[in-house]
Amino acid sequence: MKWIAVIAMLIDHIGAVVLEKGAIYAYNHQLASALDFDRTHFLLRADVWFRNVGRIAFPIFCFLLVEGFFHTSNRKNYAMRLFLFALISEIPFDLAFRYQILEFTYQNVFFTLLIGLLTIWAMEVLRQKSPVLALLPACVGLLAGNLMRTDYSWKGVLLILVLYLFYLYPAEKTIAGCLCLLWEPAACLAFVFLNLYNGKRGRSIKAFFYWFYPLHLLVLVMIRNILFSI
Repeated sequence: MKWIAVIAMLIDHIGAVVLEKGAIYAYNHQLASALDFDRTHFLLRADVWFRNVGRIAFPIFCFLLVEGFFHTSNRKNYAMRLFLFALISEIPFDLAFRYQILEFTYQNVFFTLLIGLLTIWAMEVLRQKSPVLALLPACVGLLAGNLMRTDYSWKGVLLILVLYLFYLYPAEKTIAGCLCLLWEPAACLAFVFLNLYNGKRGRSIKAFFYWFYPLHLLVLVMIRNILFSI
């Protein structure tokens, strides 16, 4: 499942970073490195496919986050890892999507996942006292995703909450999850893979999946710079 998400994310980011922020940007701004119209138009059409394929990555990562929440032996360490890699990934993320070393109008997806984890953790604690109290951290989490301008914003946090609340109800989880993703329908295809998940843990190469995010963004930035001097 992780490999599907990683490959989909890579395809998505090739489209976003190299094609949209590279070839198409260079053409629209008439840079010296720009390709001609025909090749740019071809890449523009390819980008649509790249981005649609890549849409399945985020729901799978959210699903894996919730699975990790229920199965990890140490939720505090889990949260600390997400926070650490959110910090590590911010400069590669800003270079890829904002052409700057560091800026604060758009934060990387690790922050979204971290907010989601902390939110469902707080909900889990308060639900034991009263289900109504769980609404409080849910609202705070959605607000935090929006105010921090994380990748996928409050919509990403909402999807994590849905996957958590309907954890034991596959049909309801699929329906509610797809409703959360109506703004990008291609992402609903992720539920095909989620519903085929057998619940078994694969080979543990945890460090690779954490490091892949910032490193692949840096590689794509370098490729964009080589090809388009951006």
